[in-house]
Amino acid sequence: MTVIKKDDFINSIANAFQYISYYHPKDFVDAVYGAWQKETNQSAKNAMGQILTNSRMSAMGHRPICQDTGSAVVFLDIGMNVQWDLQGSAMSVEDMVNEGVRRAYNNPDNPLRASILVDPIGKRQNTKDNTPAVVHMSVVPGDKVDVICAAKGGGSENKAKFAMLNPSDSIEEWVLKTVPQMGAGWCPPGILGIGVGGTPEKAMMLAKRSLMKHIDIHDLQAKAQSGAELDSVERLRLNMYDKVNELGVGAQGLGGLTTVLDVKVLDFPTHAASKAVAMIPNCAATRHIHFTLDGQGEAALPVPSLSDWPEVSFGSDDVIKVNVNDLTKETLGQFNIGDTLLLSGKILTGRDAAHKRMVDMLAKGEALPVDLQNRFIYYVGPVDAVGDEVVGPAGPTTSTRMDKFTDTILDQGLIGMIGKSERSPATCEVIAKHGAIYLIAVGGAAYLVSKAIKGAKVLAFPELGMEAIYEFEVEDMPVTVAVDNQGNSIHRFDKVAERAQQVIAEPVRFVP
Repeated sequence: MTVIKKDDFINSIANAFQYISYYHPKDFVDAVYGAWQKETNQSAKNAMGQILTNSRMSAMGHRPICQDTGSAVVFLDIGMNVQWDLQGSAMSVEDMVNEGVRRAYNNPDNPLRASILVDPIGKRQNTKDNTPAVVHMSVVPGDKVDVICAAKGGGSENKAKFAMLNPSDSIEEWVLKTVPQMGAGWCPPGILGIGVGGTPEKAMMLAKRSLMKHIDIHDLQAKAQSGAELDSVERLRLNMYDKVNELGVGAQGLGGLTTVLDVKVLDFPTHAASKAVAMIPNCAATRHIHFTLDGQGEAALPVPSLSDWPEVSFGSDDVIKVNVNDLTKETLGQFNIGDTLLLSGKILTGRDAAHKRMVDMLAKGEALPVDLQNRFIYYVGPVDAVGDEVVGPAGPTTSTRMDKFTDTILDQGLIGMIGKSERSPATCEVIAKHGAIYLIAVGGAAYLVSKAIKGAKVLAFPELGMEAIYEFEVEDMPVTVAVDNQGNSIHRFDKVAERAQQVIAEPVRFVP
């Protein structure tokens, strides 16, 4: 009989969520570096260079890789011979997990952004400590507790897909048609997790659990090349890895050779009339860790060596330095899609909640609390600052969520927006109508971006916390022109969808 003490369990959970906030798994770093080395698309290569540089900086500084420090997800395999020493309390296992999450996210040395809201249908109030966690428990033979802690950001979780296919339908065809619909908001390059079989909720669980595995697609490729027999799951993984990368989505949706670093598949027996298929991506802020508790105290989490992170470069010789304070609509025509800019000057911030507040105020005939004339707005919800930081990690959020507000806000004189991922075709038309531009920063490079922010103050809606409107003073903030003032977009997911149809028609390499 193994006895697990309450404090050992809680502290291990807390330490794990702190750990994954600033340490990428080594297999992920190695996979991105391999993709960076072979990439021929300069914009995509620069994006991966920023991701790797940010990862190393976060490991050194013990600060979050991404400003979206995620929903706390915990998988527990609890041995049937385990006994819990609650040390006089009356806590459930989920209570202990939540206490660990609470301690991790409120750690004063590295506070993590709390993103979890109660009353999701109504008031949507922040719990302030990122609880409750999503906990999945299984009781298994044995005398240990196996734990997986993962932090899943909203950008990737929002791109989860599910379908009930007919038994004769092709999973590969569904995946290839669905990936273009996901856009770039999930911050590729990353991993696709696919769950097949069971019931609808089981398929989703399988997809999520599959993402907790190490990247090993190259081992599977070597097995195939050796002539060894592959099972149906292995064939599906190899086909989807090859064909999804052939679509040309690329890093941050900028095109190039690598969209996925691996494809994971778990399956489960299912009803004869059913074929449930779920797909969930892991983003460029892939964060998870596995440890085991055996009654001998807290989990020992290995401290990686900085030599695990490669030294890489990003940027190009034709970068354009821009003072945003001097820009007007009349001067925006000098920028073309794909241009790399280094922004300096004063920019505003604001995302979903702030945009809705402003649009509601305008609908009531009220004056806005900030002047948007000739300004740029950055879609961001930063992590709280610590020490002498001006602001914590401050990477971009998914811009498509602001699409429905864009026409109204641009009508107030705003001339530029900064975020991540594509804008809808209708929004590109709105941008052209107003003569504005849209720039992208790299999702998954939040700590790197924060180093370009030299000043920050709240201008409006302080009660919204990280969603308040700030004014940032930036110096050489790296961005790429994604939509120019004519409405031309660097993100062409219509072309990706066309390519998907071509790839679907191509012969299957690894025959099922």
